[in-house]
Amino acid sequence: MASVPKSYLDLLDACDSFPYRDPNHADPCANFYTFYLPSDPRPHGFLLPATVAAMPWTPQFTVDHQRKIITLNGTQDLSTTAFTHLIDTALSSNTFKLLHAPLFGIVSRGAHLTVYTYTYARGGNGNGKDGGGEKEMKIWVPRRSKHLFTYPNCLDTTVAGGVTAGEGPGECVVREAGEEASLDEGFVRSNAKSVGCLSYISHRDAPGDSEKGLFSPELIYCFDLEVAPDVICKQCDDEVKEFYLMGVQEVKDALARGEFKTNSACVMIDFFIRHGVLTPEEKVSFVIHFGSFLVPVSLAFLDSIMQRLWQDCIVDCRFLLLLISELDGAGGL
Repeated sequence: MASVPKSYLDLLDACDSFPYRDPNHADPCANFYTFYLPSDPRPHGFLLPATVAAMPWTPQFTVDHQRKIITLNGTQDLSTTAFTHLIDTALSSNTFKLLHAPLFGIVSRGAHLTVYTYTYARGGNGNGKDGGGEKEMKIWVPRRSKHLFTYPNCLDTTVAGGVTAGEGPGECVVREAGEEASLDEGFVRSNAKSVGCLSYISHRDAPGDSEKGLFSPELIYCFDLEVAPDVICKQCDDEVKEFYLMGVQEVKDALARGEFKTNSACVMIDFFIRHGVLTPEEKVSFVIHFGSFLVPVSLAFLDSIMQRLWQDCIVDCRFLLLLISELDGAGGL
């Protein structure tokens, strides 16, 4: 039996999956421990009780089980040292499969680069572009290697990676473009365009989750790169199985089948919106119900982001959910 095609709403909801606060229901953060930095009243993370119980806390941290609060003691300057000590202790005890930001519910940052080109069907005189052939957008889409810990064999954004400490998102894109797609560093640096950001908070037990139920906020910096038809993306490391040059309809079909990594599907939908691929003629209604928008939680980093939401072209995935209503009919793509 064939599976039901996923709508754009399905794909966005799978990524931005943390339950938004509803006055008619219990606070979704009530079961989490709240994490605070020194001399800052704003929460900086949310941890599962199981994570708190398993974490080999060092003396630099105070754990208040009654109030479900974890506080990093000392000064802001010592925060990095304290975290390093904690991570080293956790690594030596081999407690967790992965030690990363979602364990602490801290905002992580990623950078995604969508590489695309235009090809031209041959015109009547067989001269391609100059012969009046039809212009078609095509997108370079990689398939992740089967050995990867998260989302093996899934389709992905052309280039994507985590922004490391002290690194800007642009530098991350340049580095990853060379490592993952064999693209020239100078070309990417000169031609990749920053087009905004996406923010979301994941929580559900998605198939690619390495730990279940974690509170995982993320900010994705999005970049576009148009290349000539003769530029080829090819794998350079073992994280990519192979690259495909896919037409828009091929990408839509793959999205409908749920083949894309969860957050990469959101990046692709955002790309489609910005490039006019999703239009009223395709029976997509662009409707914003501002009264339905609720910020789910208060996180220091995300609070500052939300204040600049429109000025800096940062788009919360919940806005994409509200921008796109279900298609007419069965709600397919």
